[in-house]
Amino acid sequence: MTDSAITIKKALQRALKDLSIEAPVEIHLERPADLSHGDYSTNISLVLAQRHDMPPRDFAYKLVDVLLRSKIDSVEKIEVAGPGFINFHLLSAYFTQSINDILKTGDAYGTNDRLTGKKILIEYTDPNAFKVFHIGHLMSNAIGESIARLTEAAGAKVIRMCYSSDIGLHIAKAVWAMKKHEDKIPSETAPISERTAFLGKMYIEGDEVYEGAEKNAQVRKEIDDINMALFAKSDPKLNTLYEKGRRWSFQHLEEIYTKVGTKFDDYIYEGEVAEPGKKIVEKFTSTGEGTIFEESEGAVVFKGEKHALHTRVFLNSKGLPTYEAKELGLNTEKFRRYPDLNQSIVITANEINDYFAVLIRVLALIDEKSDTDIATRTIHIGHGFMRLAAEDGGSTKMSSRKGNIITGESLINDVEKIATAKIADRGFDATTASEIVERVAIGAIKYSILRSTTGSDIVFDFEKSLSFEGDSGPYLQYTHTRAMSVLEKARAASITTSASAIDGSHTPVRDISILEKLLIRFPEIVERAGKEYSPHLLVTYLIELASAFNSYYAQNIIVDLENVTVSSYRLALTQSTATILRNGLNFLGIKVPERM
Repeated sequence: MTDSAITIKKALQRALKDLSIEAPVEIHLERPADLSHGDYSTNISLVLAQRHDMPPRDFAYKLVDVLLRSKIDSVEKIEVAGPGFINFHLLSAYFTQSINDILKTGDAYGTNDRLTGKKILIEYTDPNAFKVFHIGHLMSNAIGESIARLTEAAGAKVIRMCYSSDIGLHIAKAVWAMKKHEDKIPSETAPISERTAFLGKMYIEGDEVYEGAEKNAQVRKEIDDINMALFAKSDPKLNTLYEKGRRWSFQHLEEIYTKVGTKFDDYIYEGEVAEPGKKIVEKFTSTGEGTIFEESEGAVVFKGEKHALHTRVFLNSKGLPTYEAKELGLNTEKFRRYPDLNQSIVITANEINDYFAVLIRVLALIDEKSDTDIATRTIHIGHGFMRLAAEDGGSTKMSSRKGNIITGESLINDVEKIATAKIADRGFDATTASEIVERVAIGAIKYSILRSTTGSDIVFDFEKSLSFEGDSGPYLQYTHTRAMSVLEKARAASITTSASAIDGSHTPVRDISILEKLLIRFPEIVERAGKEYSPHLLVTYLIELASAFNSYYAQNIIVDLENVTVSSYRLALTQSTATILRNGLNFLGIKVPERM
């Protein structure tokens, strides 16, 4: 909350006291969506008028009359609007000071201390060894990285963690096919993309004979046996194939993480938590220390219906831990490694929201029977799905089993090809062009993911996502580049940047541009986006800011040699815009090119 907002709330509390009216516990103050309605607005009159048998507008005018009799610092005008809203307009001097703050704070502008002293683990991306890194993983990565950065912006110590599947039936299917095609396994000198593409094909073949149209009872038994052997590490030859595929998978994943701008602090692998998860389940079955799980048809299950949830299997009929049991091991391991965690945030596709509701309930029951506090410190955030826009206006679906899965890498490559064509005639050298293309492509993809609410499905449109005008990542990047170009032009003309060039103390009342009104809202938007785990709030704000700057740019001569005083202030607004676009895009995990 800004100092001006706190001041206005205190003034409202004093005014209500003067009217012998009890103030509500929380006075609601918000930024009006329509910027012409002022800088802050409150609905307090609508809340309290009925209690005092008075029309809301009459109540509002009565309250404003008291407010006007006592000057409120930084407030220029107070007015009643609509059915009884009270709008506050800030003094121009306040905006001048705020622009100064942006210029002085620079790259740290927008950060806050809401989570200072907290340690928060954020788990996201979570790909599978022996399978391709698909666009669902790309979506989880973009959302997780942005939430991590917004959490860091609030002062928290963030631990980025990735939980990768490196054991299980899907891997047994791939290893079975690798054993069958040993003579076709790529060499260590082959490109890593070729080696991992081979692993993906092996999984598809193994899955087809296990569960697809060509399923084979004998092969199913062979794959089940491989699954058991890999879990027990009992077959050296299988272990060799497995270790090769596992190494290739994670080597390639690191390359992708570098490209998209993520560096994980820690990793937990499914193979590490399978046995600990199994032991937790066994400990709390009907024959163990407490009844949380029950035996059912040879398996061990959690009867979720008793808790208004659904039943899940934790140990299968062969005694192997399922994903559910491994998740118990995973979440226990997180807090073993980091016992001082304040919170663990898990980001996955929302198709397993119900599954996570069961998991967190199980963790809560375990907490009740153990000296642990895991469930209350664990939050699950589900995200939607990404599909690609089709030429007929529909969208394409993907299936890893059918082999038509859309990989994150192929999507990036396809977007880079279009970006390359867009800047082909701009005269950049090869190194500069390569950097621009990568940043524009990654920015286009991340923006398309983050512009919608986290739980929403999205349709990725290649042309719209790469537009340099309108609702896109490249549009924000281009606006930043334009602002930097203006500043460079001003330096060449020896015009300095100064927010004090138009001093609010000498001109207490002047027209405040939409750009100025938007600039000062940035810290509040960042704080809210972080608090609500909603990067789309920041995306929406940045697009509005970029649009306002481009309009301002079109309507004003910013580098004006004939009016240096005004030009200096306009340059201050330009530099503030560049700072906020750069900082905001950084919180989204998007880099800004130096040139475009």
